[in-house]
Amino acid sequence: MTNTALGLLAGLLLALAAITGGFTGFVLAVLLGGVGIAIGAHRDGHIDLGALLHTRGRG
Repeated sequence: MTNTALGLLAGLLLALAAITGGFTGFVLAVLLGGVGIAIGAHRDGHIDLGALLHTRGRG
């Protein structure tokens, strides 16, 4: 199992634990699943989250 698939699975399981039901629960599941797959894809080397999170030096 790749880190991408594992990240997606972890994100969805966290979403299931946090779901309160209805449309809000669906949106939360999609959001946490997306975060999980992004982190997994970063660990697999498919995407570079460091470039998105890099802040410029001050001064």
